[in-house]
Amino acid sequence: MENKFFEQLYSLRLENNLSRTDLAKKLGVSTRLISYWENGKRECDFDMLIKIADLFSVSVDYLLGRIDY
Repeated sequence: MENKFFEQLYSLRLENNLSRTDLAKKLGVSTRLISYWENGKRECDFDMLIKIADLFSVSVDYLLGRIDY
């Protein structure tokens, strides 16, 4: 099964009308790191994955593309 994190993160950010800078501020990371995540160049750690899931009120499985909701 393919990891869909980068696609899900990008989609959620757009659906919530957040710029990369806005999301970076909410997560306490750099805008460049958000770009790396969205382009599939880097992956976040487990703690950040949970933080992102909580921010968007979705499951970690959804972020990874394992479920569709």
